[in-house]
Amino acid sequence: MKSFFRKAKSEWKEFVNDKDAGKPHDHHPSSHNHPTPNQSDQPSCISPPTPKDIFRYRYHHGTNLGSIYVLERWLHPSMFPDDTPSEKSSELEAVKAWVDKIGVDATREKFEHHWSNAVSDDDLVWLRDVAKCTTIRLPLGFFSLSIPRFTLSTPFSPYITIYQNCWTSILTLLSRLRHHSIAVLLDLHALPGGANTGDHSGTNSGSADLWTTPNYLNLSLQCAQFLAQEIRHCNLENVSGIQLVNESIWDAPNMYAWYDSCIAAVSAIDPTIPVYISDGWNLGRAVDWTLQKNTVYCHHAQCPVLIDTHLYWAFSDADKAKSPQQIIAEVPGKLSELDGKDGSVVDRGAVDVIVGEYSNVLSEDSWSKPNGVPKEELVHQFGQAQSHRYQTQSAGSFFWTYKMDWSPGGEWGFLAQVTNTSITPPPLPSSNPTSIPSLISHATSLAPTLKQTAVSNHISYWDSTSPGQPFEHAKYEAGWTVGFQDALSFFSGCGGNVNGGSKIGCLESWVLKRIKESGFRGPFVWEFEQGLRKGIVDFSEAIGM
Repeated sequence: MKSFFRKAKSEWKEFVNDKDAGKPHDHHPSSHNHPTPNQSDQPSCISPPTPKDIFRYRYHHGTNLGSIYVLERWLHPSMFPDDTPSEKSSELEAVKAWVDKIGVDATREKFEHHWSNAVSDDDLVWLRDVAKCTTIRLPLGFFSLSIPRFTLSTPFSPYITIYQNCWTSILTLLSRLRHHSIAVLLDLHALPGGANTGDHSGTNSGSADLWTTPNYLNLSLQCAQFLAQEIRHCNLENVSGIQLVNESIWDAPNMYAWYDSCIAAVSAIDPTIPVYISDGWNLGRAVDWTLQKNTVYCHHAQCPVLIDTHLYWAFSDADKAKSPQQIIAEVPGKLSELDGKDGSVVDRGAVDVIVGEYSNVLSEDSWSKPNGVPKEELVHQFGQAQSHRYQTQSAGSFFWTYKMDWSPGGEWGFLAQVTNTSITPPPLPSSNPTSIPSLISHATSLAPTLKQTAVSNHISYWDSTSPGQPFEHAKYEAGWTVGFQDALSFFSGCGGNVNGGSKIGCLESWVLKRIKESGFRGPFVWEFEQGLRKGIVDFSEAIGM
């Protein structure tokens, strides 16, 4: 395996040192027609992917860990006193009730026990080896960060001592997950005032006061800064990103202005950390906005921005009126907002979307219309349709949810749905990790021929399509080399530092990253991009992925 990486590093060095070889001296508009600033090429800073890169940019197949650091009574009723009124279902109400009943110290011990024992070592092995999870989404509250000032002027302020060891618990969980090569998306699920009206925002206020309260917005921004600082200073390499907010209400006032502020604040700490935004149930708007943020010619270092969207079919009156078969037929059309938005970062910018929450749950109204098909079969069809769609159209998907008192959880339970094969991981060329070296050896042996064919076809196409026009085909060849070796590194797991078998899932964001690192500027950057994409495709096809 090490010989493959020595060869890869040699090819990268050759690219960095000789990237201008064969380049025409004069820049002319290419026949690829796109607006490009007239800039000179800069030195390359491309280096082989690191474990941190793989944790952040591979395809994220996983689950939410659910009601661990942000309680929801329907998932963990055991964390509420038996006499708690039914309408009191949030984290805040659980804390208040226990403090009133058993006092602060005993309540802190109870919550710390819940955090420490929610995920066992057997759970982690199952997530890695059976469910094939690469990443989990971890819902957090602003109170989970163990910083008293984050709770000032919020209802959690009197109870902050309950959470004094919460962040330490989270760090311990991150370390345990890293041991199993599982990445973590840190999801700021509950923010001051609430980003939505649900109890999963931490309280039962029934309002989304975050968006109209400047102090709450500022505190939430500081939470994102705190996470960025911890990721950087503690070298939390298996954190795949920071999600700024969960399930924002539709058309929240000033939401995108606040996103701008948060992205700038996190970028000032570490511009390499991926930042995830909520689409606020309007994916099309979020896609258009993100394409404008993730551009090649941004004049300052900025975090890559990705989108979190949620897909459920159980709650609206319109969905309740549908049969399971009608809903299953809708799944292949989801995420259509991405159609035509990929394939050319130079032209359009970059956008990647994860499905941060989904389930196999339908309403009882829908299940009452089975048309003679057993429910178990319909659940399987629904889950398989979702698995296939999200794995081909998104950068990752996270089932809701894994942990609950009533596991395995039925159509809400990741354990149940993986066990009955309704939810399946992306297909890999082999389920046996020991076959990875032989697959890489096979792909590497084909690389010279694949490269020659790709470059030759590229040159022939453009020379025949636009005869007499100047090009910089050396950029295409350089891109192919980088793309092929990048895909190899993701699949190998950086020589064993991360579990192998992954593909580049956040592809548009990765392409943007590589273009910026390449140093290429001017009107022919598109040739590097198209070569990069072709190299990735050629490697994937060579191993049968």
